[in-house]
Amino acid sequence: MDSVLAEVGARLRSIRRERGTTLAGLSEATGISVSTLSRLESGQRKPSLELLLPIARAHQVPLDELVGAPEVGDPRVRSKPVVVHNRTHVPLGGQPGGLQAYKIIINGPDPKREHADQRTHEGYEWLYIISGKLRLKLAHHDVVLGAGEAAEFDTRVPHWFDAVDGPVEMLSLFGPQGERMHVRAKPKRASGE
Repeated sequence: MDSVLAEVGARLRSIRRERGTTLAGLSEATGISVSTLSRLESGQRKPSLELLLPIARAHQVPLDELVGAPEVGDPRVRSKPVVVHNRTHVPLGGQPGGLQAYKIIINGPDPKREHADQRTHEGYEWLYIISGKLRLKLAHHDVVLGAGEAAEFDTRVPHWFDAVDGPVEMLSLFGPQGERMHVRAKPKRASGE
């Protein structure tokens, strides 16, 4: 913090000189005495909001330009994909615990999984299909979800899912404590029902 404050004076002087303004002219525009402005620029006086706000207004610059606020970091999430069998899980957030978001890519149906047992665990899951077809077994329900469809379920209910006939891309939101998304997908009725 001290190093940030120490650089303010030089930044104030630089901005004033770039604009071709004198200390007397800035004093007139801000109502701050010439001696106070001079001490701010030389670092002999610590800057305060009471002094910086009128200076920022007079120079028509944002306050963070005067104090040299750090740049906002790169907002992109850089997660390492995890590949398990024919599935790639890409974490979409970096926060441990709570609601977790993943992009899941299933390269195609896995014949070894077709007769796999349905599993249960604590939590609540919401799936959104981006492309492809996903078969979801949920207790006694057996549904196929296509692009643009979503499903949500309590993961304590026995469940299993896999690609139907080709690759599937989907988003998964999982809440280990049972957080819910409040989005429902109705299963398609079989013909003749």
